[in-house]
Amino acid sequence: MNKSLLMRMALLGSVITLTACGESGASENSSDNWDEIQEAGVIRAATSGTYFPNSYHDAETNELTGFEVEILREVADRLELDIEFTEMNVDGMLTSLNSEQIDVAALSISHAGENADRYNYTIPYKYSYMSMIVREEDNSGIEEMEDLDGKRAAGAATTTYMQIAEQYGAELAIYDNATNDQYLWDVANGRTDLIINDFYGQTMALTAFPDIPVHIHEELFFNPSYTNFSLKLGNDTLTEQIDQALEAMHEDGTLSEISETFYYGEDVTVEQDFDIMTIELEG
Repeated sequence: MNKSLLMRMALLGSVITLTACGESGASENSSDNWDEIQEAGVIRAATSGTYFPNSYHDAETNELTGFEVEILREVADRLELDIEFTEMNVDGMLTSLNSEQIDVAALSISHAGENADRYNYTIPYKYSYMSMIVREEDNSGIEEMEDLDGKRAAGAATTTYMQIAEQYGAELAIYDNATNDQYLWDVANGRTDLIINDFYGQTMALTAFPDIPVHIHEELFFNPSYTNFSLKLGNDTLTEQIDQALEAMHEDGTLSEISETFYYGEDVTVEQDFDIMTIELEG
């Protein structure tokens, strides 16, 4: 993968799991629109377009691609439908779901969030856990989670990652669409001390920038998670259709193949088989 492309991807600050607190526009009287989708012959999907390797533009062709993009294309193909992608940020996805401008969002809303019951969810297509990037020479002075007290945590606002950092007393350094190298160099130079995010995403970022003296903390892994697609509440038939397609893709190995293509040979579609610490969010 071209390094200049990776530099443009706001990987480490991108929202993997949204808590969805504060989003109050979702209708609780949503109707199932499967008949309309079939009549139109198109699924309307939202994706970020800026989150490597899940959703990004190929450096040579500028075409939209990525792990979640190609999964949705395969799902649509199996449902004998076309798919139209709209690129937008997290807030735009939520608003567009609620206003029925899109049918499915490549967005995993925390099921523990305040308004999580306002959305439909597909079965998972990715399993992961959280990790922490720190300075290579001294782990940024962090040996256990309690050592985050007084440290500066870098990340995007409203993410579970930053909520965990704040819960342990870290000062939050909010970044907006920063590039991977900026995040990593700021930790290396001491402007910030840590980045909490998805393990696989952080692994790929470090692979792209091996000369920056940071690494993933070898002792602190927590909160196993899964990623699914989100739909408007009540859109039950489309949810069931997508689930059936995903299950078939699990069984025939297609999901694993797509994962290995975009995650450098890693299969992120299977659950972890080792114990990982769980951190409960307060409040």
